[in-house]
Amino acid sequence: MSSKLAFADYAVFIIYFLVVSIYGYIIYRKREKNEHDAKAYFLAEGTLTWWAIGASLIASNISAEQFIGMSGEGFFLGIAVAAYEWLAAVALIIVAVWFIPVYLKNKIYTMPQFLKTRYNESTALIMAVFWLFLYVFVNLTSILYLGAVAINGLAGGEYLHAIMIGLAVFALIISLGGMKVVAYTDVIQVAVLIIGGLVTTYIALTVVAEHFGFGKDALAGLNLLMEKAPEHFKMIIDRPTASSSQLEIDKYLTFPGLMSYLAGIWIINLNYWGCNQYITQRALGADLQTARNGILFAGFLKLLMPLIVMLPGIAAYVLYQNGGLPQLIGGKDGAYSAMLTFLPTGLKGLSVAALTAAIVASLAGKVNSISTIYTLDVHKKYIQKNASDRHQVNIGRYAVFASMLLAVLFTWNDILGIGGVGGFTYIQKYTGFISPGVFAMFFLGMFWKRTTGTAAIVGVIAGFLLSVLFNEFAPALFGNETLLYTAWPTGKIVDGIPVYEIPFHICMGLSFVFTMLLMIAISFAGPKVNPKAFELDTQMFKLKPQTTVLIVITLLIIAALYAKFW
Repeated sequence: MSSKLAFADYAVFIIYFLVVSIYGYIIYRKREKNEHDAKAYFLAEGTLTWWAIGASLIASNISAEQFIGMSGEGFFLGIAVAAYEWLAAVALIIVAVWFIPVYLKNKIYTMPQFLKTRYNESTALIMAVFWLFLYVFVNLTSILYLGAVAINGLAGGEYLHAIMIGLAVFALIISLGGMKVVAYTDVIQVAVLIIGGLVTTYIALTVVAEHFGFGKDALAGLNLLMEKAPEHFKMIIDRPTASSSQLEIDKYLTFPGLMSYLAGIWIINLNYWGCNQYITQRALGADLQTARNGILFAGFLKLLMPLIVMLPGIAAYVLYQNGGLPQLIGGKDGAYSAMLTFLPTGLKGLSVAALTAAIVASLAGKVNSISTIYTLDVHKKYIQKNASDRHQVNIGRYAVFASMLLAVLFTWNDILGIGGVGGFTYIQKYTGFISPGVFAMFFLGMFWKRTTGTAAIVGVIAGFLLSVLFNEFAPALFGNETLLYTAWPTGKIVDGIPVYEIPFHICMGLSFVFTMLLMIAISFAGPKVNPKAFELDTQMFKLKPQTTVLIVITLLIIAALYAKFW
């Protein structure tokens, strides 16, 4: 077992880099005549196919936070973390059936544009600024940091900053060509991601089997995982009792059992997949059926993701507990990198390419969305209203450079403390500070004609403040055993006083409920039908038979998985 890459590994990686770069350049040259067309740059001219949309959604979604962060949560929690992926498939079905038709019928190209069309300019501007800060200082930074740490560990541990810059430059090469280049290179990226990820999972299972004397038998390795770590194959984390250990409490704080399903996990998924420029941008330039098929294809691919990113984490846990993994550098977030060290020469390069593909695709997609929001919803509206298409494209490229530079600066020495929190939890928790208010605003805006602009502004601000209240101050303000006994000790002591915390999923649920009630109460003071409400045509929600079949198959697979591991 060697942690360093050999010449063959570097060769595989270089081939991957050249294939993606050359293919991206070919796509760029094909659309070069539209190089200065804003719609072409930001929305790919509405020419993406369903398979390109689906692959791009997955490639942009699956990044270091999944490979590193979710694998780390697999090491810590087990299969319960798969709920993020399997319920994401259900969320994608909801988005494909009910959300996307509303966007396309009303010719929505950005999320701030939705807010301006449905509510007012103030709501759109507030959220544009919110999203820009969130994308740069939470998503972009965490993706870059976790990815650089993981690849650096495999490269010998001496090249963190060089790798960070390399990832940023690679993403810039792709993203400067616009959405079409991003989306079509994502098709290659997702293929590399899935193949490399499955190879890593297979090797991880064979390593477990070999460690316990069963030879290179992957199926035996899977059975051994379930035998040696049965608590890691439960979808529901039990609620702690007075006799529970701190470890059991920490697991519940991360994923609070049934309360996760009643509260935060749905808000996380529906907000992420349905109200997020970074994701919906792929489908906003397509026709309804193409967009639907692409989103449902992405939902089907999500079912594979726990196999790729979670099982290696559980394998690392079993090996670590049984002497097969001497050390785990970086805590639980080092689980995936630790398993990559078992790969033979060549395959290790393929897995590093898969990891790089996930990181670069997410970085490119994220900065493309940042440039779209900044250019169309801030610069063109408030700074240079008469900007030509050529100028908009140039401004978009400047925004790409600026956002990536900020990400590098803020991850250089991890000044945001991403490594200390755990990558996956960092993203979920701090994104969750705005998710309840944003989702309430979008949901009521789409499907309740009475919702007012005032209610939207109050809702998004109240949602954020309530999230801060419940996450940071509720136990101290209301007592440690309050709010339906949802606060639990963290094991930390400040000034001699134990620190309690409410699981962030529950915080999101509480924030969402109170925000919805507040928005509904304010809206009742307005007209019965807001003049800016969307007209909903029932025909746009009808599904073709083949679409219904794909939805049913996806739901049956999810039901079977939950029946197996409940």
